[in-house]
Amino acid sequence: MQQHIPITQPELLSPAGDLERLIMAVRYGADAVYLAGREFGMRAAAANFDNDTLKKGVEIAHAAGVKVYVTCNTLPREEELERLPDYLKFLQAAAVDGLIIADLGVLTLAARYAPRVKRHVSTQLGVVNSATANYLFDQGADTVVLARELTLEEIRKIRAHTPDDLRLEAFVHGAMCVSFSGRCLLSNYLADRDANRGQCAQPCRWKYHLVEETRPGEYFEITEDNGTFILNSNDLRMIEHLPELIDAGVESFKIEGRMKSAYYTAVITNAYRHAIDTAVRGETLDPHWIAETEKVSHRNYCTGFFYGYPGQHYGSSSYSQTADIVAVVEECDDDGNALLTQRNRFFTGDELELMNPETLPIRFTADRITDENGEEIPDTHRAMMHFRMHLPIPVPKYTIIRKNRCL
Repeated sequence: MQQHIPITQPELLSPAGDLERLIMAVRYGADAVYLAGREFGMRAAAANFDNDTLKKGVEIAHAAGVKVYVTCNTLPREEELERLPDYLKFLQAAAVDGLIIADLGVLTLAARYAPRVKRHVSTQLGVVNSATANYLFDQGADTVVLARELTLEEIRKIRAHTPDDLRLEAFVHGAMCVSFSGRCLLSNYLADRDANRGQCAQPCRWKYHLVEETRPGEYFEITEDNGTFILNSNDLRMIEHLPELIDAGVESFKIEGRMKSAYYTAVITNAYRHAIDTAVRGETLDPHWIAETEKVSHRNYCTGFFYGYPGQHYGSSSYSQTADIVAVVEECDDDGNALLTQRNRFFTGDELELMNPETLPIRFTADRITDENGEEIPDTHRAMMHFRMHLPIPVPKYTIIRKNRCL
């Protein structure tokens, strides 16, 4: 057994479904982002990046010292392989930092056509033991994204039997699905959409009924406990357990959610940034950062498989959240006079929160709202538009303003 020295500063890896979400991840503290081009990524329904926006995204991230990993984690069919070499060459020329790969053939092609780019093995490959991890390291993998089905103790044992040069990555937050390491056939059978090629219709979130063969048109509920959403998984949240993950040897903490909103990306990245920094300092996590995870769209939270069976949520597949984004800062002077873009409705006199990454959210009251010429805009005349408002402190572009539903 190797003597592994736990790392002191794990990587925070955030999702970037499009350029705005990449910018939010960078603004709110990600060390790296992961994204997809228009092909070969496991989230075909996300906006994703064409070649031009991908290059722009890499430039923005690198200017802030943030790495960019690109997903090539579908299981490509034979005709798709013909297009892959040119795409891999493009990604290397675009200076991406890593490729996330789920197929051994793609791993080989990446070494041939993008040799300067790090190769990360996706959770889709299902790494559950050190023998597989070591084999992948021998084949040129820099990082393995561990299977979600692993317990914390199993991860600790894998770390003890793998080289220190091989990075271990694990999901710490976001949606989970009924599958093995993301490989699911339900969508293929029920919607003719291949989940292993990024086209999942999410049938595990559907509400099912039983129809008896001789009683067509009569629907009987399939119940377990108090509901019929029998395949619906809870969401993962490990923000309270990051010290244990660091001690087990996890070196990259991954947030799920390339199809989630820019607001989700900002809030969850911000919360985990503070939680990681707190864990590294050996301090107790402020409960505020746990509460932040309730302010985005989510299902019931659990700790995944890290401490045993995660459980299902049978009652409903609907989401809940306790706050809404209302505006994004476009520019702001040194006195806090800001130009904003409205995202949701709010009114003069509403209590709002300024999400500043360097501090806890700052509460303030929506004051006089004007157009770009300084003319006051009545609430009844205001829709999704640019407007000006005074903020309690000066903040950079892309800072989020939100309204708590409970206020």
